[in-house]
Amino acid sequence: MWQNSPPGSIYDYIRVASFSIGPDGLIEQWSSRAAALFGMASTEAIGRDPVEAFMPAELRSDGHRRVGEILDGKEWTGLVPFRMPGEGGAHGVAEVYVMPSLTGQGERAALCIVVDVRALRRIETDLAASQAIFGQSPFGFVLFGTDFAVVRANQRFATVFGGAAEDHRGRTVDDYLPQAEADRLSATLKRVLETGESVTDLQLVGTAPGTTERRHWSMNLYRVHSGAGRPVGIAGLATDVTRRHIAAREAASARRNLALLNEASARIGNSLDLETTARELLDVAVPGFCDLAAVDLYQGLLTGEEAAPGSWAPAHRESAGGSAELRRVAHASAVADALPTAVAGSGPPGPDDVPPALGSVHRFPFGSPCAVALRSGRVEDVPGDEMGFVQSTLAVPMVAHDTVVGLVQFSRTKGSEPFGERDRALATELAARAAVCIDNGRLYRREHERALILQRSLLPPGDPEAAGLDIACRYLPGNTATEVGGDWFDVIELPGHRTALVVGDVMGRGLRAAVAMGELRTAVRTLALLDLEPAEVLSALDEVARGLGSPGGGERSEGLGGSGGAQWPSRAAQKSREADLSEVYLATCVYAVYDPVTRRCTFANAGHMPPAVVEPGRPGRLIDVPPGMPLGVGGEPFEEVEVELAENALLTLYTDGLVESRDQPLDEGLEALRSVLTGPQMELEDACDFVLSTLDTRHGEDDIALLMARIQGLPAEAVGDWTLPREPRSVGRARELARTQLLSWDLDDLVDTTELLVSELVTNALRYGEGEIRLRLLRDRTLVCEVWDAGLVQPRRRRARDTDEGGRGLQLVGLLSAAWGSRRTPRGKTVWFELALPDGEPAAELSVEQLLSMY
Repeated sequence: MWQNSPPGSIYDYIRVASFSIGPDGLIEQWSSRAAALFGMASTEAIGRDPVEAFMPAELRSDGHRRVGEILDGKEWTGLVPFRMPGEGGAHGVAEVYVMPSLTGQGERAALCIVVDVRALRRIETDLAASQAIFGQSPFGFVLFGTDFAVVRANQRFATVFGGAAEDHRGRTVDDYLPQAEADRLSATLKRVLETGESVTDLQLVGTAPGTTERRHWSMNLYRVHSGAGRPVGIAGLATDVTRRHIAAREAASARRNLALLNEASARIGNSLDLETTARELLDVAVPGFCDLAAVDLYQGLLTGEEAAPGSWAPAHRESAGGSAELRRVAHASAVADALPTAVAGSGPPGPDDVPPALGSVHRFPFGSPCAVALRSGRVEDVPGDEMGFVQSTLAVPMVAHDTVVGLVQFSRTKGSEPFGERDRALATELAARAAVCIDNGRLYRREHERALILQRSLLPPGDPEAAGLDIACRYLPGNTATEVGGDWFDVIELPGHRTALVVGDVMGRGLRAAVAMGELRTAVRTLALLDLEPAEVLSALDEVARGLGSPGGGERSEGLGGSGGAQWPSRAAQKSREADLSEVYLATCVYAVYDPVTRRCTFANAGHMPPAVVEPGRPGRLIDVPPGMPLGVGGEPFEEVEVELAENALLTLYTDGLVESRDQPLDEGLEALRSVLTGPQMELEDACDFVLSTLDTRHGEDDIALLMARIQGLPAEAVGDWTLPREPRSVGRARELARTQLLSWDLDDLVDTTELLVSELVTNALRYGEGEIRLRLLRDRTLVCEVWDAGLVQPRRRRARDTDEGGRGLQLVGLLSAAWGSRRTPRGKTVWFELALPDGEPAAELSVEQLLSMY
């Protein structure tokens, strides 16, 4: 059977031609290959002398001799130069095989086989290079035939898959790869063979023979052709990229971990609430880091107990029965099923193991990995559930400042990648960040509670009482998400049945603000007992506020003089530098003094909200009190405003939390307050609640202090007021007036004591005072007697000598009265004493020791 040479035959690559020489030495037959090799058609070649036609002139004589020998029957093989067709007269070299032959007439002729030596040498070079590349390549090289069976493989390929290179001839892709990967490679080979399009970086996964390790290969495939251009197979270059995949996976893991840490920094700790922080941790971890997670915090931490150094689980609280009590505060799952037993925290899971419910209090068994992690402060592995779907769990203690505050468990289900060392480090970092935030929240909560306790302890208990005033007050602290502020209010009884009303606000928040508020409140009470004018109280309070922030305990050095002045400047400069570095305490305050006899109220304001008043039948208004500078600024005097208030008027003092917020300008808040106060008349307690519930206070943004007072002046019949001339008989007149007034008030039990003490005070006014004398008796919850004169010298209590005939009057006043004192007035001074109203029991008599104390 005649057939063409198969694809890839040697004849597709080498140049071979044949022709014959007749008995006359001329070309007798000329093949088509000869025509292609020499570039001469048969019509041109037949009948020509081959020596003359193809050989160079200098070789022709020798050529004729060789042809003659051949025609004589001698074979010859040799290299013969010839002219190359179409190459500018270039010479080629042909290897010629000449074999003598006989014609049909018995004459001698010759058959010539010509091979182009240059093409043959090129094939030999290419074959050697191909063999070297194929055999010495560090990459796996394989050649598939058109039937997709291996035609040839190099040694590197054989090294990976075992055996010698020749052993792989005839194998298919099913012998190397799992079925799914083999089918994918077969489809790719078919596509490359049919389309001729090469494929680069085809990723394949399998296992090398004799191992269970997953390997990754990258294959480049391209179709190969014969010299005639016919497809003869597919060449494949395979590279083991397992290490590259491992490195890429580790790099991706590192990027993921960094992204998780970055996300953790942004999302964990936005709230100071412990449970919220735990949920924020799980929002970051699930599903980005694990499939399941749960957080348990020590019960003692959540209830506010103080921890022993280093842990919230002191050794004496650990027992053979398990760990200290913990509460499950958060759990999360990226799978549809319920939390598995591995996250229950009971150690190796058992058939009856049930995860603790959210919010439940539980203990970890003493020998469980979770309990060990809590005791040691190190990450522990919790065995997976062979019957369930949990592959591995990490029990990670939450450690902040060497204190274990709880435990977080991270779990991955089967099918996910198991935890590695890098994952353990990431889990530790996530738990530590959340632990620090939880510990900060604990510390904040402790400070918040202490500040709140301090703040509330400094506020007046219940509803304070005052002469001529019906008082109701409210204090609403910010919610637990905000820090305690420095708002305060106070009601202080002053001599003469007068009352000081105070509302203030220390700028800033937290424990320091609460402490500063306490110091300022104490200072206000101390200054109020001195019975200073409101503006004087605020001026003195301003000095106190400026001293709170200085390192020297309240002293300020602004200009020191006197002897030794050469040494003072450096000390002053040092104190000035300390003051510059110290914390500045600023506060606003309104201070009002109400006199129930005159129903007049004197106000002084240090940068605070203006007082509001509503009088019967009239709209509410803000009292125009010059605001002045906040306390602690200094340098500016405070002004006073005196206002007469109508009977049953409603006076309101408040802090800015009532009228100002982020969403409401101050002017709108003040206008809303005026509108609310002008509303329906109601009981004072109900009025407080109505104001707080009606105004849009945005409660939680700031503390709110509210003090409301209904004006109830002393009735005229409860006041006795007389002016006495400056003469000795005024003493007797004063006793007579006092007796008559007390008898009209049915205070017979107080007549003798009052007469005696009034006589002493009027006598002192005559002896040491100036101008007219004014006597006033006030009856309310107590009896108050006031003696006014124009003298500026304050009375001073002293101990009289045994030989002195006088000097014991003020001692007597101090012994017989419930309280006594003196205060300056714009036109002199007032000396007063106070007696408790009789309760039906006989008055206590002075003891011998009390009487002897005057001598």
